[in-house]
Amino acid sequence: MKITVMASEEQFITVEVDPNESVENVKALLEVETGVAIQKQQLQFNGKEMGDSERLNGIGVGEGDLITMTQKASAGVPNRDLSLNSDGSAVNAIAFQEHIRQDSQSMAHLFQNDPSLAQAFLGNDINTLQNLLRERHQRTLELRRKENEQLALMYSDPFDIESQKKIEESIRQKGIDENWQAAIEHNPESFAGVVMLYVDMEVNGIPIKAFVDSGAQSTIISKRCAESCGLLRLLDQRYKGIAVGVGQSEILGRIHVAPIKIGSTFYPCSFAVLDTSNMDFLFGLDMLRKHQCIIDLKENVLRVGAGEVSVPFLQEKDIPSHNTLDGSLKKPSHGSASVPESSGGGEKRATTTTPGSGNSEENRLEESIFEAKIGKLVTLGFSRQDSIKALSLFNNNEEQAAGYLFGG
Repeated sequence: MKITVMASEEQFITVEVDPNESVENVKALLEVETGVAIQKQQLQFNGKEMGDSERLNGIGVGEGDLITMTQKASAGVPNRDLSLNSDGSAVNAIAFQEHIRQDSQSMAHLFQNDPSLAQAFLGNDINTLQNLLRERHQRTLELRRKENEQLALMYSDPFDIESQKKIEESIRQKGIDENWQAAIEHNPESFAGVVMLYVDMEVNGIPIKAFVDSGAQSTIISKRCAESCGLLRLLDQRYKGIAVGVGQSEILGRIHVAPIKIGSTFYPCSFAVLDTSNMDFLFGLDMLRKHQCIIDLKENVLRVGAGEVSVPFLQEKDIPSHNTLDGSLKKPSHGSASVPESSGGGEKRATTTTPGSGNSEENRLEESIFEAKIGKLVTLGFSRQDSIKALSLFNNNEEQAAGYLFGG
């Protein structure tokens, strides 16, 4: 194993030793490296002096640990205490800080690997330095604890079922951690929220923020928005039903045609009216196809009419706070049609059911959708229980649930 020795000549020395090595032999090795005689060396670990006959593993010295070496003071010559306490803090913080400051090699190493600790050594706040030293010590202890657990598993009974389960879980968790680290390095934006696609439109002359969702089969308008646009009088209640997906919402009917303005051009549009409060207007696949729209993410615009009209997608700050689709829609008490929604809140397909028999079929559909989301999270390496908990925290939004589990 490798240990680091802070020598009295203001330098850090990394030496490779056997875990069962005696302290006396370590001193002999350091005599060659530093030129300090064994008789003058005083080694300390966690604030305690190490006896020559003691073994490294016997006093708890492990991989990557720091040992402090000082020279025994001659008569009449004061000796600065550069040792560390058992909690990782310095016994004499001022002397320890000065000692590290004067070692250019050590400071360069710290600036490269631990900039915050390097800044603490250069600063004047001793309390901050001591707290950071304690924190690094606790981190080392935690790492050693995990390594000991791994070592214990390696030497456990190969025929013990519980031990094998722990080994399997440890290997799986290691793969997850490596996957998470790779994502942090190469794909950090996956842990941030995605801004949905909204554009400015006018419906019957009233400006609105329209959510563009190519995963929704039909274009949808809320009852509140239809009323403010003066279109509720055109509602055809023969097309009542239930929208089912992430949640449920009652379909009040359909408005067969109304003018919408995108850019400077007017287009005819039809849409279903939903009794929901978490969105105003959803521009679905039916109208995207009808008007030959192109979702151009490179230029961040929506092109309508094969590109004859282009409108920019709105920035996050311009989207009203109530226009969010990550929550569940209100669950109705009755209905005659079932419309599964996409994860963005839109429909995928419509299934007509007879009144009174829709609830059981809707429940089965909801359960199958929920099970599919659990299955996706389980394939990513999470347990079923954790997957269900994460989905419940984020209203069945599987992307947010996955981000939460990876970050946990």
